[in-house]
Order: sequence, then structure tokens, then C-alpha cells
Amino acid sequence: MAMSINTNAGAMIGLQSLNKINRMLGTTQLRITTGLRINGPKDDAATFAIAQNMRSAMAGTTAVTTNLALGKSMVSVAIDAGKAVAELLTELKAKSVQASQEGLDADSYTALNADFTSLRDQIDSVISSAEFGGKNLIKSGATSHVVLSTMDGSTITVSAQQIQPVNLGVDAIDVATAANASAASIVIDAAINTVSSSLAAFGSAARRIDIQMDFTSQLKDILKHGVANLVEADLAEESANLQAHQIRQQLGVQALAIANAGPQSFLQLFA
Repeated sequence: MAMSINTNAGAMIGLQSLNKINRMLGTTQLRITTGLRINGPKDDAATFAIAQNMRSAMAGTTAVTTNLALGKSMVSVAIDAGKAVAELLTELKAKSVQASQEGLDADSYTALNADFTSLRDQIDSVISSAEFGGKNLIKSGATSHVVLSTMDGSTITVSAQQIQPVNLGVDAIDVATAANASAASIVIDAAINTVSSSLAAFGSAARRIDIQMDFTSQLKDILKHGVANLVEADLAEESANLQAHQIRQQLGVQALAIANAGPQSFLQLFA
């Protein structure tokens, strides 16, 4: 090939090679900095699109998990309040049995009835405070709560269980006399059965929510692992690539310097 001072083919080849090495080095540095092998659609359009869809699904499962957690808390409050009501009814049952004893003096009936009324009123206090997120599942007039359980719109319905004294029929009973106490005992037995059934219904709903929460959590982990497999960089490999590219860059700079020095040899022809 003829020698020319206008065109330095060696320098052009060296510059192209150095530019390529610099691009590869920049890509490797970006991967190490972000921890991602695919940082945008230009890196791998198809894989990036798949990863974005999986990220969207992850966001959906996160929202579902939040809704399930709120529903679980709401049911837990209702269950705890229901258990407190059941305990109070048990105490009312004991008072009614005690007051059904014939022959007690008036003071005894008055004292028993005062305790009985206080316990009965406490049921209302417990139920009034059994609210979570503005929703009370056990008060009079309560409505069912629907919990979003999947991204496709499936739901779990938690049925309301109205267990205030007025709903249980214990709001007007007393133990002021032995006859009243005997009648109250029957009403309380029915109320205890009603509350037990209500607690069973809440327990079933809570179990469904727990199962769905576990599944949703596992699904989210699977999606997260899938995205990681698609887009995350192998840092050990990228570290090795970084060192290799840096060495190649240094060699490329030296090769370009040598190619640029080539035209200097023409001066010897005129010496």
C-alpha cells in the first residue's frame, strides 16, 4: 500500500477500535453502577418489555397485599370484640344463675341486678369501640365488607355479625327477681350461641384472608425473582469485564499513538 500523509489508515482503524472499546467500557460501568444488565429498551427491547410487565404485576400484588392486610385487621378487631362480648355474656349467665336462687333478700337482688346491668352495658361499650378504618362489623346495622383478593378483581366477603345487646335480645333483661333471672338465663344462652356462630363466621373469613395473603406474598416473591433473572447484572462477570476493557483501552490508546506517529517517518525521506 502506498504511503500517504493525507490518509492515515492505521490511525483510523485504531480510533474505531478505541471508540468501540470505550462504548463497551461505558456499558460495563453502567451495569456495575446500576446493578442492572438491562437499563432500558435499547439494551434488549423484548426482555425490557417482559420485565416491565412483571414489574406492573408486582405493583398490583403489592396493592392486593395492602387490601388484604387491612381486611385482616378489620376482622381481627371484630373477633377480639366478639370474644370480649362472649366473656361478658358468660359473666351475665353466672349472675342470672346466682340471682335465680329463691329467697334472696331485696338488697342482694339489687346488688346482683346492678352488676348485671353494668356488665350488659359494657357490651355496648365494647362493640362501639370495635371499629377499624371507619368500619364496624358487629354493631347494629353493620354491613358486610368486601376485600379485594386478586389483581383480576376477585374478592372475599366478610359478612357483618350484629351482636349488640339489642340484636341479641339482652338489652331489656334484668335479674331484679328470681323469675326475671331464670328468664334472663334462657335469653343469655341463646345470645351465647349467636355470638359463638358469629365468631366462627369471622374465623372462617380470617382464615381465607390469611391463605390469600400467603399466596399473594409468594407470588410477589416469584415475580421479583423473575425480574431479577431477566435484568440484573452478574457483578462478578462485569467486574472481570471492567478490568479487561480498561486494559484494552490502554492498549488502544497506545496503538493509536503509534499509528499517529507513522507520518513522522516521511520526514526521513527528505533528510
